[in-house]
Amino acid sequence: MIRRGFAELTPAELYDLLALRVRVFVVEQECAYQELDGLDAAAEHVWTRGPGGEMAAYLRVLDEGGGVTRLGRIVTAPEHRGTGAGAALVRAVLAAVDGPVVLGAQVQAQGFYERLGFAVDGPGYDEDGIPHVPMRRP
Repeated sequence: MIRRGFAELTPAELYDLLALRVRVFVVEQECAYQELDGLDAAAEHVWTRGPGGEMAAYLRVLDEGGGVTRLGRIVTAPEHRGTGAGAALVRAVLAAVDGPVVLGAQVQAQGFYERLGFAVDGPGYDEDGIPHVPMRRP
């Protein structure tokens, strides 16, 4: 697992993480939206790489204030889905966090997050044409 603040990212690391996010969230999910949302500079970026050095799973960690941590942009490369790479990454990050953790989950991934200890924490909402639910882990 690799963890870096924004200023610590090398240009190649930044390229790799943005390429994976765009590959999945914009291209695969056919969702034209502002992927670069201005939050990356304040985030901690965490990822794992596959055996060939490719980015396997990624997420970013943000301080929500009040002792709450937000996980976002959680993504697993298509070729690494079903291997446990995404779940292992989330578990490792959760093990290092004190206090509650929140995230906005695509409804199709709700079960994935429930298995990691999250529960729905409010009404569903639409984000860029994709149904989401807010989730929280105490």
